[in-house]
Amino acid sequence: MAATADPLEAFYFEHEEQQSICGQPVSPITDGFDANYPSVVDRFFTRYYYIRANAAYQVLYHSNRICLICLAPSHPALAQGVSTLSFDVGNVDRSQNVVKGKGKKGGMILQADSTLALLTTETGQTYKIPSCIRGKLVEVNAALVAEPKLLEQLPEGAGYFAILLPKIENCDLIREKLLTQEQYEEYLKTSHEQDTEHLETSKEQKEEEHMKANKEEVTT
Repeated sequence: MAATADPLEAFYFEHEEQQSICGQPVSPITDGFDANYPSVVDRFFTRYYYIRANAAYQVLYHSNRICLICLAPSHPALAQGVSTLSFDVGNVDRSQNVVKGKGKKGGMILQADSTLALLTTETGQTYKIPSCIRGKLVEVNAALVAEPKLLEQLPEGAGYFAILLPKIENCDLIREKLLTQEQYEEYLKTSHEQDTEHLETSKEQKEEEHMKANKEEVTT
């Protein structure tokens, strides 16, 4: 069977012979690619975390005070599979938020524990996504409603739920209440140790119950 021609072949990069300009050799542009170049998040944001009901959320804090609210990498919804997302939280639809001007006037004022969105997983679990910080709602990521799987697919920061803007006088206090990257990693380590200890304890209890049941059968 004859091989099918690749329709994209004409667009593939082919390393050509070295070119020169005014007698000076010019390297291909791809030679300047740096696979270790810092990401947008690494360059412009500071990572913070907010814990609610044993689920972690990420707050990407920009130097201009803008905050992106995201799922932390350890959030159980990512392992369970995201099914649906809605900004209609019952008493209000966050997607109807409207702001005007440089001061973002008219935006909803949210508290750290205010429900920002409702996320349902493929296992049927529903998570109330918190605002994580106190601030003004600038915009929500409406694309997630139509394509909730973007939360699993997009790179860090791109799959944000919303953009919030805290008051400048509240910024220090807000950061103090959140976990830093180091504190978050310590939280994960502690949680893992506790889960492991719980599993070992449960296993021992089951073994003891099994031995007790066998002993009672022998006695009777």
